[in-house]
Amino acid sequence: MSDSPVLPAEVSQTLRTIVDEAGITQNTGLVERLLATGIGLGTDQAGKLDLKIASAALTEMRAAFALFAPFEQIPKATVFGSARTKPTDAAYQQTKRIAAELAGRGWMVVTGAGPGIMQAAAEGAGPDLSLGVSIRLPFEEKPNSSIANGRNVAMKYFFTRKLMLVKESSGFVYVPGGFGTLDELFELLTLQQTGKSEPTPIILLDEPGGHFWTGLRDFVNDHLLRAGVISPDDFGRVVLTDSVSEAADKITGFWRNYDSLRWVGDRLVLRLHTEPTDAEVEELNQRFGSMLTRGTIHKRGPLRHEVDDGDRLGLPRLVCRFDPFQVGSIYQLIGAINALPSASAIPETPPDAASGDLKRGLRRRA
Repeated sequence: MSDSPVLPAEVSQTLRTIVDEAGITQNTGLVERLLATGIGLGTDQAGKLDLKIASAALTEMRAAFALFAPFEQIPKATVFGSARTKPTDAAYQQTKRIAAELAGRGWMVVTGAGPGIMQAAAEGAGPDLSLGVSIRLPFEEKPNSSIANGRNVAMKYFFTRKLMLVKESSGFVYVPGGFGTLDELFELLTLQQTGKSEPTPIILLDEPGGHFWTGLRDFVNDHLLRAGVISPDDFGRVVLTDSVSEAADKITGFWRNYDSLRWVGDRLVLRLHTEPTDAEVEELNQRFGSMLTRGTIHKRGPLRHEVDDGDRLGLPRLVCRFDPFQVGSIYQLIGAINALPSASAIPETPPDAASGDLKRGLRRRA
């Protein structure tokens, strides 16, 4: 079965007419495809439950897109952690501090809008810089009191909620939590390990002097890495710290020189804020050349697909044929780019969420 159902010509024309009469002028082909998929579900004689799942998921995503749209220009960090953490707990206070620190640097904080760590993050960031994506449960179903009116969207399904908690953010903070927190962490690591999500800073933030996350690191090193089921760089991208300032620096500093990336065929395009010198590019080749399938890392202007899309055309670029089986190591390459002497004089630059490259749920390819 194709991705888009094949409909009779007269039905396809009717869909185009509906789109025109609705006054839709942008991305009309994609809107028609959505309508065609709905009709395709009907012609497939999908069961009632399948139709309810598909309908509810699309409705929820539409509501979430609308929630985030007015804040597209503001960088966001999602904070995960236990709903059972009490306001008197050290982890609660640590979460308030990291959220306040990020808000002070111009970032919004996104949470699951529940109690515990989610409440702490919303309190720390304040109502003007907090967004919530809550889940409907038999308990804990109302957004916490620190989420301002109209700044939360409630989801029926965990998978749509998880999509929105990841898709819109340019940094992630994990405070000690249970199954849900670990589920979110390992899903994000899987997305980045497989290249389905672009590299972003991932912080495991403990309470001062705490050791919650060191046990996870030891398990990864002693069992997963030793068994050969992950690569060394897969967990190397994660920062473990109990320092709020270090956590915030790692998130905002990730965007100092690096802007965004795009795959054009087998070529990886890295867009930067400052053009590196020839000597710096040569140093990058010496360090990362073994991770290429062929050729070198080199400077060049926008590729044709980028020009066609008007995609970040004013930025300098590095282009290479990066081995897709080592995609996890792109994080290390970005770190090296941010540490180049040519980038040392520029201020930390918030990611431009309007570029489209920070829609983290999907990997962009041309």
